Amino acid sequence: MEIKYTPRTAVRTLGALAQETRLSIYRLLVEMGPEGLAVGAIAEKLDLPNATLSFHLKELANAELIVTVPNGRSIICSANFESMAALVDYLTENCCAGASCATTVDCQPKASNPKAASSRKRRTA
Repeated sequence: MEIKYTPRTAVRTLGALAQETRLSIYRLLVEMGPEGLAVGAIAEKLDLPNATLSFHLKELANAELIVTVPNGRSIICSANFESMAALVDYLTENCCAGASCATTVDCQPKASNPKAASSRKRRTA
């Protein structure tokens, strides 16, 4: 599924990350990779009460930054890398469209996945 960002969805996503606890959760999930981490393990690693963690996970899920999957009696959370890549692409396209940005700042994001890098190269060519 291709994710398309608009100004409204970009603001919602960035707003979800503009909170220290949610940013910490997201960073932890990025470090864990696609396998993700059980909710209980997130609470333990970040020393968060269950109610607090649940609230922040809901906010991240609503912003499509994480994916949650039931796994027996636990829930596994993982970063939605596709959504973040789409956000970075959206920001890059909208930031770097102007000549002043292209001449003063290297706006090319560093892609960790070759597919994302090749799609950016096609757009800038």
